[in-house]
Amino acid sequence: MMRRTPTLLYIPACIAAAGILVPLFYLVLRSAEAEGPVIASLILRRNTFVLLSNTLLLASGVLLSSLAISLPLAWITERTSIRGRKVISLLGVIPLAVPGYVMAYALLSIGGNYGLSARLLGTSVPRISGYWGAVLALTLYCYPYLYLNIRTALAGLDPALEETAGSLGYSPVNIFFRVILPHLRSALLAGSMIIVLYVLGDFGVVALMRYEVFSYAIYTQYTGAFDRTYAALLSLILVTISMVFLISEFLLIRKVRTARIGSGSQRRHHRSSLSIFSLAAYVFVVTLAGLSVLLPIASLLLWMRHASPWHVLPRVLQSFLRSAGAAGPAAVMAVSLALPISYLHIRYPGRLSRLSERSAYIGYAIPPLTLGLAFVFFSIRAIPGWYQTLPILVAAYGLNFLALAMGPVRSSLLHLPRRIEEAARSLGCSMPRVITGITIPLLSRGILASLALVFVMAMKELPIALLLSPPGFTTLSMAVFSRTSEALFAEAAPFAAAIILLSTLVVGVLLHYEGSSDAPA
Repeated sequence: MMRRTPTLLYIPACIAAAGILVPLFYLVLRSAEAEGPVIASLILRRNTFVLLSNTLLLASGVLLSSLAISLPLAWITERTSIRGRKVISLLGVIPLAVPGYVMAYALLSIGGNYGLSARLLGTSVPRISGYWGAVLALTLYCYPYLYLNIRTALAGLDPALEETAGSLGYSPVNIFFRVILPHLRSALLAGSMIIVLYVLGDFGVVALMRYEVFSYAIYTQYTGAFDRTYAALLSLILVTISMVFLISEFLLIRKVRTARIGSGSQRRHHRSSLSIFSLAAYVFVVTLAGLSVLLPIASLLLWMRHASPWHVLPRVLQSFLRSAGAAGPAAVMAVSLALPISYLHIRYPGRLSRLSERSAYIGYAIPPLTLGLAFVFFSIRAIPGWYQTLPILVAAYGLNFLALAMGPVRSSLLHLPRRIEEAARSLGCSMPRVITGITIPLLSRGILASLALVFVMAMKELPIALLLSPPGFTTLSMAVFSRTSEALFAEAAPFAAAIILLSTLVVGVLLHYEGSSDAPA
């Protein structure tokens, strides 16, 4: 019997979609205030094409660098008999606990006349900055997204495919390129899209490295120019670029067919010996861990040793409490929307439920700086009393991270048998009572994981905080950015250390739910 979908379940999806689309409409409205020839002249500026070129070059550089790291690292941990695989796997994920702007802080603090090299070795080295500095900092933060996808795909690949190809005379190189790599396309596309979207929306790294891309230009135009039309136009261009990448990924992934017929083999993959390449593998792993994990931690410890952090601990605590005051309500908001949207998609599948779920991903797909600017124009025009207030900041956080909140919730819901709810309904329980009394308590682990994930991500968010925070409201991320941009590395160190300690929660959540998370269909 066909069950009727409760209409109330569509309300959260409508709220999420309206919360994103309405501010974007005001962003378009602000851009359209200029006359046609003015808009054309602004878009066709030489600077616009330079920004486009720089943005695409940065995204390509970070993506290729991440692939060069992730593919061999995933192969080492999943297909070789190298010792310490679990430790190596953990080291491959830990960089997610170090925000990109903190990684940039660590790299910048090495060079210069007052950098760590000058203080410890007495010799100053050139400070890493510009394009290559941005590529390095973003790669060291972003590569785990691709690594996790590739490693999961390699672990789930049927060993019989490779064995059959080997029995037909294929060499190991041919097996990799003609059998394994085609089956990794879905994972490669998914991980690549996450990295590209992050790079397009990043502001902290490119601002600290002084590399001009769209996000950096948008912020400087917004804060330094009297007429903000150009900032609004650049924001719309950046949204368009993000949508082009999203649509391209969707069209490409639709053509990927890697499903197998039957249950496949349950045998484990054969792990090959690295033999003479063992030393090279260990050097690769140690170098990667040194750059992505040890460098930022050692940099923070050295700066805090150089200048005692105890006198700034009250300010660190104040920034933490302010950050938590915005991140906590944002996490509650995101999970409150994610729960009914996920329930609708899982329990009542169909076109409308699929559309409602897709609406939750709009906020995550839009670059954070663009989303923040959209909320600026929206609040100034529609609700001026709320401009640069805590509710606007919380709303932007919640909608930006709504897609992240859906992951653990939906994973838990997929593992909850439908018959438990059906049995309760057959005993006379109403639908609201079933959800509040049975479903939500059974989903408590997923809900708590979503709350922790959104809370930590909002705590370290930078561009939205810079644009929407109330006057005098300094978050941990803002404190790190403002001090690092002024080369006050010792003063920034305690704030950055607090972010890293807190961000380890994200790594714990990812490791716990990595095997059970369900990718969006």
